[in-house]
Amino acid sequence: MRSFWLYGALALLLQGLVGCGQPTQSTKSEPASAKSEAAMQYDKLVVAFGDSLYAGYRLAPNEGLAPQLQAALNADGINARVHNAGVSGDTTAAGKQSLTFVLDNLEKKPDLVVLGLGGNDMLRGIQPKETEANLKAMLDELKKRDIDVVLTGMLAAPNLGPDYANAFNPIFPKLAQQYGASLYPFFLDGVVADPELMLPDNIHPNAQGVAKVVDGLAPIVEKALQRPQSKVY
Repeated sequence: MRSFWLYGALALLLQGLVGCGQPTQSTKSEPASAKSEAAMQYDKLVVAFGDSLYAGYRLAPNEGLAPQLQAALNADGINARVHNAGVSGDTTAAGKQSLTFVLDNLEKKPDLVVLGLGGNDMLRGIQPKETEANLKAMLDELKKRDIDVVLTGMLAAPNLGPDYANAFNPIFPKLAQQYGASLYPFFLDGVVADPELMLPDNIHPNAQGVAKVVDGLAPIVEKALQRPQSKVY
C-alpha cells in the first residue's frame, strides 16, 4: 500500500500535472457521408469518456485506454471501435458541459459509454455532493439517449481524511445501482500499489498499468455490449 499512500500525498501537489496537454475540441463536424462510411467499418461503437486516466497521459498513441480496450475487444471477436473522449484535467463539471457535444459529433449513436470522471474533483477537494450531481446529470443525458453505461469508480486519496472518503467513495456504486449501469469499482485497482505499473508521478498508469486495467475492464464492457439496447434503467 506504500504507493497508494504516495498517491495520496502527491495528489494535491500535482494538480497542475493532470491538466497538461489538454486536447482541444473542434467545433467542426464531419460530413454525414464521411460519418456513415466510418460507421460501416465496425459493428459496435464504445466511447471512453473521462480524464487523463482515459486520455493516455504521457503514453504512446497505441498505449492508452481506448486503443488497448479496442484491441482487447477485437481479440475477443468483437468488431468495435473505442473512441477516445478522455481530456486531461477534466472534472465532472467539465464533462457535464462537453458530453452533449461529444455525443452529437460521433458518426453514429454509441452502443456504450465508459464513463470515468471524478478523480480530478477529488484531487481538487470538490465537495462530493457536486461530483455526484454532475455525474447524475451525465447519466441522465445518457439515459435520455438510451445509451448503456459502464461506470469506472475512483477512491479518495487517504490524505483527504475519512470524512471526505466516506462521502466520496460511495458515489460510484450508488449511481451504478440507481441507473442500472455496470461498475468497475476502482479504475486503478491492482495498479496504483505497484510502482512497476505506474508513471513516476504515482498518479497515472504506464502502458503496462493500462493493460492491467483493461484486463479487468474488458470483460465488463463485453458483457454490457451484449445487453439489448432497449434496456430501461
